[in-house]
Amino acid sequence: MTQFRHLTSPLQLRGHTLRNRIVFGAHTNNMSDQGIPGPRQGKYLVERALGGAAMVVCEPVPAHRTGVLTRGNIAHESDVIIPHFRKITDEIQEAGAVAIQQIYHIGAHGDSDLSFMPHWSPSGAPSYHDSDGSHRMTVREINELLDAHVAAARRAKDCGFNGVEIWAAYHGLLDQFWNPWSNTRDDKWGGSLENRTRFSRTLIERVRKDCGEDFIVGLALSTSSVFTEVTLGAESLCELVDLHDRTGHIDYFTVGYGGYQDAESIIPAFTKGEKLTTPVTAQLKALVKHAKITSEAGIRTPENAETLIGSGEADLVSIVRGQIADPHLARKMMEGRSEDIRPCLSCNQMCWGRRSRDYWISCLINPSAGREFEWGGDRFAKADAPRSVLVVGAGPAGLEAARAAAEQGHKVEIVEALPVVGGQFRLAGQQPRRAQLLDLLDWYERQFTKLGVTLRLNTYLDEDEIAAHPADAVILATGSLPDENAFQRWLPHEPRLPGLENGHVFSPEAIIRREARPGHEVVLYDEGGNWRGVGTAWWLAEQGHKVTIVTPETFVGKEIARTFADGDARRALAAKGVVFMTESMIPRWHGNGATVRNMLTGTEQMVAASALVMATTNRSFDPYPEEFAGKEVLRIGDCSAPRLAAYAFHDGRKAALSL
Repeated sequence: MTQFRHLTSPLQLRGHTLRNRIVFGAHTNNMSDQGIPGPRQGKYLVERALGGAAMVVCEPVPAHRTGVLTRGNIAHESDVIIPHFRKITDEIQEAGAVAIQQIYHIGAHGDSDLSFMPHWSPSGAPSYHDSDGSHRMTVREINELLDAHVAAARRAKDCGFNGVEIWAAYHGLLDQFWNPWSNTRDDKWGGSLENRTRFSRTLIERVRKDCGEDFIVGLALSTSSVFTEVTLGAESLCELVDLHDRTGHIDYFTVGYGGYQDAESIIPAFTKGEKLTTPVTAQLKALVKHAKITSEAGIRTPENAETLIGSGEADLVSIVRGQIADPHLARKMMEGRSEDIRPCLSCNQMCWGRRSRDYWISCLINPSAGREFEWGGDRFAKADAPRSVLVVGAGPAGLEAARAAAEQGHKVEIVEALPVVGGQFRLAGQQPRRAQLLDLLDWYERQFTKLGVTLRLNTYLDEDEIAAHPADAVILATGSLPDENAFQRWLPHEPRLPGLENGHVFSPEAIIRREARPGHEVVLYDEGGNWRGVGTAWWLAEQGHKVTIVTPETFVGKEIARTFADGDARRALAAKGVVFMTESMIPRWHGNGATVRNMLTGTEQMVAASALVMATTNRSFDPYPEEFAGKEVLRIGDCSAPRLAAYAFHDGRKAALSL
């Protein structure tokens, strides 16, 4: 493996051999059931071990009742989790990976809705997670938290984990002790560096003593370029790492990016750069004498990871979303099949997007994520009786249905009326910074070639042609079309946009396909609050148009707020001079401008424009009869109901598995 010779090289860690340098790092998957790790969580983790990851770091477990942050957190301070985790850690280790559990406490930044507890912190600072204040710990309570962390580490060992990763990242509890801004104590727990690190040093020393010399101990840190007046910079981080490294108790430091004051950077969307922690990890790598350095944040591909390891900027790489998107990323890399890796889009839609709503996480392009225990992982058993399958439509639903059916050994033909695959997904890939979507479409075409799928482009099949086709199963994935009446949900008594007959009203699809000539001044009405509207406005602004976004929502990009990309999108739009008109709708289009009504006050104003773009809900396109004699018929994706792309990929996989 000369292409990835650094990434595929083994590494020794406290007597354990890591088979490569790829870590499936800690993240909140939110999959426990009443605090118990069950089949959903277990098979999710095991799939990444089967997929070749060298080390699997399990969902953070709260050390203490005051640290509960999500509904799906592992039960804190309870031995009830031990037998359940033991099954999972056994499977992870049998699959060849080292199993680590992360232990955390968020200090001031708790969630009262879930913990119903005061947030314990060094100095009683306000939370950046919710609007609450926190409780300044007494010395007795500090010792209680120390005991709770050490007990959690012992419990992790009893669960079968090979080690623990203690969380000091993102301005969590340990970081709050370290930082003079958040630690204003005047006792032995605050003031000097020695005092501010007393909690972490004591904790780590006790974990090492209690859990033994063969137990891996990691420490998770973070860096950020935002709020540098109060966050710990590279120089301070180096000082802290050096202090802890010299104890010899720490086996690795994981370095993430962002913090509670810079939450949108913690899980960087495609709007951010890649390899965000590299400048700091390179400094730490040159500094440490004992521990290894793990870099995370914005590392999507083996190529990125190989560069980091080969240049000496890190010893290990944490690829989380990349292994959510393709749990077999590491194995494919080690087998020389990197072209088969399903590429992560850094979209955050179903991983962080679902976590932000307190659901268990999944993946836009890998619907098996979180369903491994139901669907047999991201792997396919061959069908006992292969069938002939016709897929009509090569958008996300059709592409995934065709691929997954072929993986099972079915004979698959997919037809598409357009000259390219992808449908609306391809158009989205032409919006600014979204070319990763096009990489995924290229991946599908490569998979079709390997699996023997027949792809026919520029092919529209009518009812008679489908009826005459020899396939015994037909999957209709014909997608959706823009609403020709431009109906607005917040103008429900008008079935058709008033003034639509005046012309110059276009869909986002027509704009991105360059089928429309919108002129210089454009009003874009965005009813979805997602990339269909926001991305089109951004594209128009990049092309030099003067754009006004009108939305009934309280802010532009409301639906993408859950992905942490809305702030970057608004900044980009604002930089291009885009005007935002929120909590507003359009009661009439005049052909040369739109009447915009403020939904709070009822006041109206005329906004001059040469075109109106209506990003409203699409309508299903399904021109076929309900049934075809002698054929099983399945309708999936937007053909069934217009929705976001995640549900199209899900429909495609589910339909294929049902054949």
